[in-house]
Amino acid sequence: MTLLHGRGYASVNYPTGMNLGGDPSQALIHATTTGGFVVTLSSVDLGQGLKTVVAQCAAETLGIPMENVIIDTADTDTGPHCMGTFASRGTHRVGNAVIMAAREAREVMLQVAADELEVDAGDLETDGTGYVHLKGSPDTKIHVQDVAMAAHFDQGKTISGRGIFLKERSYPVPETGEMDPDSCQAHACTVAEVEVDDETGVVTVLTLHNAYEIGRALNPAMVSQQIEGGAWMGVSHAVFESTEPYYPASRAHGPVDFCEYLMPGPAEIPAQTSVILERPAPNGPFGAKGIGEMTANAPIPAIANAIFDACGVRLTTMPFTPESVLRGLDALRAEGQG
Repeated sequence: MTLLHGRGYASVNYPTGMNLGGDPSQALIHATTTGGFVVTLSSVDLGQGLKTVVAQCAAETLGIPMENVIIDTADTDTGPHCMGTFASRGTHRVGNAVIMAAREAREVMLQVAADELEVDAGDLETDGTGYVHLKGSPDTKIHVQDVAMAAHFDQGKTISGRGIFLKERSYPVPETGEMDPDSCQAHACTVAEVEVDDETGVVTVLTLHNAYEIGRALNPAMVSQQIEGGAWMGVSHAVFESTEPYYPASRAHGPVDFCEYLMPGPAEIPAQTSVILERPAPNGPFGAKGIGEMTANAPIPAIANAIFDACGVRLTTMPFTPESVLRGLDALRAEGQG
């Protein structure tokens, strides 16, 4: 038995959004009587952290503490329009829509505050702690809660805003096929180190080193979690997950439920290092691009390349099972290469 070591890398670029009739998403914002701001969406948080990111976008634009923002993900019957949570579009599309809605709501908020303070709205600014104050005169101020109360009970105004991000649809140029199918593209590279047992064919992924260029990282901690969670999915696709039996004697030997469906556990998770590169996108919310699905992409070909580097077997069908490795090694020996 020999344990063979190999290293492989793969790079990807991944589009943000799609060319589906403009691929729009809408957001609505309104203030409560207590100074909270409710952001209403039909966009779905699948665990990728969309609620946190859009709350950050709303709070930054309104100039209020993030804890004052409430995210209400309604449904497609009652909420504002959203094309869906796919195509790594959530942060980009929804973030832009929320910023637009927050800007409109902020204008109303500042006008209400100006009426209460008897100043011009253009002379007011927010401080991020919950106060609206006169520029150059921080003592002339009013709390957002008092602004909301005044709007509702004194001035009869609704502090609210609407936003929708719409990318102009691009049609192919008939002569060349040229078009603009997305809004921006993120980039990634993964280097994988593996160990291949030439007796059993078992592949062990030892380490993954990831570099991601995703525009502005609005929440670096969540970006890192997304990268590492996506890499786990990539490892799972590459060397574990299959609905077919590894040794196909009969279909009955395959997994019949998710208790038998193979996925990597704590002992199979490789050590990871991740680097985030920031090159803000001009059309992204505060420069952000999409990162979602691409995090599972680069690890898979990187692992395949590492296996090839370790033992010379080129695998093109997932998962990279012990049987497929052994068959590849047998083929190489038959050709006099092993």
